[in-house]
Amino acid sequence: MGFMEKIKSKSTVSEVSTGVDRVETNGSGNAHADMHLRRLRSQHRWDPFMDHDKIDAVDNAIASGDAEKEAAIEQSILQEDSPYLEVRSSVKPTDDPSEYVETVRAWTIGFVICTVVGAMNVLLYEHHLAVSISTSVVQLIAYPLGTGWAKFMPNAKIFGAELNPGPFNKKEHTLITMMAAAGTTISYAISILIAQQIFYGQAWGWGFQILLIMSTQAMGFGLAGVMRRFLIWPAAMVWPATLITCSVMDGLHSRGSVEPIHGWTMGRYKFFMIVAGATFFWQWIPNSIAPFVGYLGLFPTWAAPDNVAVNQVFGGINGLGFIPGTLDWSGVAGFFGNPLQFPSFALWNALFGALVILVCGYAVAFGGASFYRYLPLSANSNFDHFGKVYNTSRILNKDLTLNVEAYEAYSPLLIGPVFTMAYALGFAALMSTVTHVALFYGKDIWRRTKNAKYEEPDVHLKLMRKYPEAPEWWFISVFVVSFAFAMTASQVWDTKLTWWAFIICVIMGVIMILPVGIIQAITSQQTGLNIITEFIVGYMLPGRPVAMMLFKSWGYMLMANGLTFISDMKVGHYMKIPPRSMFRAQFFAVVWLSLVQVATFNFLLGNIPEFCDADQKQGFTCPGARTFYNASVIWGVVGPKRMFGPGALFAWINWFWLVGFVCTVAHWLIARRYPRSIARYIYFPAIFSIGGMIPPATLWNLSNWLVVGCFFNIWVMRKYKGWWSRYTYVMAGALDVGNAICIVLFALGLGLSAKNFPDWWGTTVVNSTFDALRKARTKAAPTDGSFFGPEAGTW
Repeated sequence: MGFMEKIKSKSTVSEVSTGVDRVETNGSGNAHADMHLRRLRSQHRWDPFMDHDKIDAVDNAIASGDAEKEAAIEQSILQEDSPYLEVRSSVKPTDDPSEYVETVRAWTIGFVICTVVGAMNVLLYEHHLAVSISTSVVQLIAYPLGTGWAKFMPNAKIFGAELNPGPFNKKEHTLITMMAAAGTTISYAISILIAQQIFYGQAWGWGFQILLIMSTQAMGFGLAGVMRRFLIWPAAMVWPATLITCSVMDGLHSRGSVEPIHGWTMGRYKFFMIVAGATFFWQWIPNSIAPFVGYLGLFPTWAAPDNVAVNQVFGGINGLGFIPGTLDWSGVAGFFGNPLQFPSFALWNALFGALVILVCGYAVAFGGASFYRYLPLSANSNFDHFGKVYNTSRILNKDLTLNVEAYEAYSPLLIGPVFTMAYALGFAALMSTVTHVALFYGKDIWRRTKNAKYEEPDVHLKLMRKYPEAPEWWFISVFVVSFAFAMTASQVWDTKLTWWAFIICVIMGVIMILPVGIIQAITSQQTGLNIITEFIVGYMLPGRPVAMMLFKSWGYMLMANGLTFISDMKVGHYMKIPPRSMFRAQFFAVVWLSLVQVATFNFLLGNIPEFCDADQKQGFTCPGARTFYNASVIWGVVGPKRMFGPGALFAWINWFWLVGFVCTVAHWLIARRYPRSIARYIYFPAIFSIGGMIPPATLWNLSNWLVVGCFFNIWVMRKYKGWWSRYTYVMAGALDVGNAICIVLFALGLGLSAKNFPDWWGTTVVNSTFDALRKARTKAAPTDGSFFGPEAGTW
């Protein structure tokens, strides 16, 4: 619901829960209703999803002192259904404990899919298209496999377990999807291994690879289990992205007629299949036949392909991209995720963040240091002071440490204006995240730390508490063993990462997973820990790129992988998967897929000629690993002291640490003074972190994402709320599924065979502009052997 609409909403609490079967309370009775309501008010004080009418009802009930009224309000808000429209639209407040979950069918299909998907995603991720088989595709593939098994498999028994216990149900389907979901996320460590072996020429074999990948995955899983009381059980931790998965699951398994809404009588399943099918067929046009339709907003650059100013302002590849416009779903959701999963208040914050990046990027480009005028406005590359891509080999010793004399004789490392602002806002986002969570959620975190049952249970938590919980010591054991694996890998091999530095990086991940997780659970945006890990290790261990990459992987990916597993656990929570079943499925996927990814990586190295070369014939250019390598050059070779230290070229962006802190404290003071104002919907971590994907994303990608998200989750939601509730999340999943299947087939068919659609205007116009060719620079680099930027000895 749009936040302005929430402020104006006049509906009563009882209206929200109409028609939902009531769930009985756990016997606390009216005597404890006042305590429960006061706790509820405290926990949801800053909740942007909670409508003002519900908060007013809670306040009035507490003020009345009427125990029966308080009990009725508590029942209506928490125990009949979710208090949030977004969740009510996607998740049913019911459960059938008799439904089977861990069947031979579920485990067999899950094993096959997660193995194939895990291997295929390593292959596809290193292709220049950088595509992957997403969770939504796995979800769709698993459905016909499960229903086909139920229809054709005889009901025999193996060791007492039934091969075909009956119809394929949602819980089996969810377990398969969550098992395979681990395979849809490529381990960050793969990029380390590629950068290490391909770009730095250092190979340590299978033993190191297995310990590295398994430890980065398993430590995150172990930590995720400990975070459940903070990030899964509270109703306010919505995790909006998971609602798409739940809606698709419900749509695939639901049949029957529906009540008309705004003239629409189509069921969710039929709607899903039509949208997914149409998307699949359409996406062949922007992917292959007529790529220009994916770049319609760039039309001014087609009219003036050699005009620098036009390409800088309207270019969407290396320019500012002033005009959004695309008919390619990848151009909308490719970098920032599906915009339909983001709540309206998060989109407003992102819109403001986009304006900040645009204004600041423009100011830096034309009002900052003179060398910015010689560089593209937005480019995912490091440059030297000759205007060329930075040649790292010129500044490295044989042991991959920095040769200071060679560095000083060559060039300072330069980055473009938008890339500079991405780092600056990354500093602000990290400081803002920690400050925001400490100020707004610190008391609740402390109370949940002392008491796992502190949370006032909504209907979904009450239903889940009927199942035996997976003990925290299971997860802690996984964490301890994987910690030992990581320590072994860092110390037995010559990583140049000291034991104390390794412990520091793990501590950072453990500390940051909670504040970053809270922001992501509310806004669907994750504040990257990569910048701070790079910053710290660059100061602690300067000139050691491999140590920097490992520090970043164990520190950052401990948190990022943990949050991925938590998100999957939230899906299990909504779909009522018993916690111990969820543990077994995820733990198996962690261990098995680590081995699968290592095997696939070594297969690629041994069987694909010129793997990761810029001109590799089949397109295996490793774009993700190159970005990782570029970061290792900035932070690991040159180091933050030479880039951002006192007197350095980019020292000024350190002020953004203070900017993030001051903005958040000011916001907190205003929100305390005016708790019902628009201030409750402002999230500076979301404002600052929206630039985390720029580059490789561009401002034009961001503008397309915002247009679609704002149209559906603000305008459509406000004007056609019934239609939005029934179809939006199903449509989001269908668009992702149709697009992903098309891209995968395109990559396998044309990409891997190095074939292309015949050239014509619609395939060549986009790549023929100054914007695409990186020639849209305010000033041309000198051609007489001189250089631009600061004089030698001043940097």
